[in-house]
Amino acid sequence: MSDTTNTRAVVLGGSLAGLFAARVLADAYDEVLIVDRDVLVGAEGPRRSCPQGRHINGLLARGQLVMEELFPGITEELFADGVPTGDLAGDVRWYFNGKRVKQQHAGLVCVAASRPMLERHIRERTQVLSNVLFVEKHDILGLETTPDRSRVNGVRVQSLEEGGAEEVISADLVVDATGRGSRTPIWLEDLGYPRVKEDRKKIGLGYVTQHYRLLADPYHGDLSINPVASAKLPRGAIFTKTDGDRVELTTYGILGDHPPTDQAGLYAWVKSLAVPDIYDALQHAEPLDEPVAFRFPTTLRRRYEDMERLPDGLLVTGDAVCCFNPVYAQGMTVAALGALTIRDHLHSGAAPQPGQYFRDLARDVVDPPWQMTNTVDLGFPGVEGERTIAIRVQQAFLALVQKAASRDGTVTAAYMRTAGLVERPESLMRPAILLRILWKGLFGGKSAAAPRQSTATGAPAKRKVPVG
Repeated sequence: MSDTTNTRAVVLGGSLAGLFAARVLADAYDEVLIVDRDVLVGAEGPRRSCPQGRHINGLLARGQLVMEELFPGITEELFADGVPTGDLAGDVRWYFNGKRVKQQHAGLVCVAASRPMLERHIRERTQVLSNVLFVEKHDILGLETTPDRSRVNGVRVQSLEEGGAEEVISADLVVDATGRGSRTPIWLEDLGYPRVKEDRKKIGLGYVTQHYRLLADPYHGDLSINPVASAKLPRGAIFTKTDGDRVELTTYGILGDHPPTDQAGLYAWVKSLAVPDIYDALQHAEPLDEPVAFRFPTTLRRRYEDMERLPDGLLVTGDAVCCFNPVYAQGMTVAALGALTIRDHLHSGAAPQPGQYFRDLARDVVDPPWQMTNTVDLGFPGVEGERTIAIRVQQAFLALVQKAASRDGTVTAAYMRTAGLVERPESLMRPAILLRILWKGLFGGKSAAAPRQSTATGAPAKRKVPVG
């Protein structure tokens, strides 16, 4: 393909990570090409190359904020298209260890869109950018480099149409957003670079999704009902309203304990969950499709930040860098934050420095959610991994937070701000919140140090626990 502009960035992969990346690249390059095997423009349903599109994909509160920053007004566009919304802490019925947390609004906007709906809106907003073009139905074969292999200057592709010939798309920057199956580590080795180190943890996750039309309302104003898996019962579910006036159920189990896909078996599985809410609701629900399964054997993190050498002109983003346990719904939000990191490295007139980009991405974007999910995953006895003293302390504190949240909505709101990646986990150590966590988690709000009760009404006296 001939180069008809001054500067060009090529994004490999047209899923959400690729779309977010293209959005920030469009502000810095004359032309941005998005290359993908699928037909993207006009696509409505789940795409073949995105099997998780048939399942629940949560956009966390921080992801919603970034999406809105990159595409102003898109949140309201989604709501106008029939996407339900609510507050992550105030309108979601969370259960931890079978105990319901106290709900309290925290200003954390939920966008309960199905994956195809969310992708379509973001793709349509990306399409209107005059310098962004989609190169559809093309296989990605490899990277082109300078003779000394120190810089990536293009990508080799081949049309999937009959008789399609191999061709080279020249580029000033290539961004790999092809997901977990990224071939960049292989390409780098072929070019003489060291092997990219990988962290893997076997979790043996399996989940099943089905959509329903409800004949009775089990939500009573809530957006979603989410019993979370625990060490005692490693089965959980997300049962949420979504677009199309439907309800979406994804239920999961770990370490090989997976939901069945036959209807009777799935109902029996849902009945085994820690709370009866979802099973009771399904007695008044009409299935709209067949149950669909998905398997996620291991989490995966590629440690590009530890590479001693990297070619210029190549960045990696989204699941191609890190695949989190999808139960925690961090992937799309981390992809959005990764796009902001790319933007931060698009200095005026200067090409991004891959080493510094990957170090910043690791420290600011990947590390916090990776550490959080690693702590939770290792709370399941069958998950292999080193349980250091620090991990055990974090697990004990998390259990205390969840116990306190079942008694105090302020703790719930603070906890969900960290789960939604709006704040880092250290925010729970702020004195006002920490005092609530300790008081409600350890003593249930009742102890010798608890607030004095008014003898007249039984209400708390003037002296109160500080509010975080």
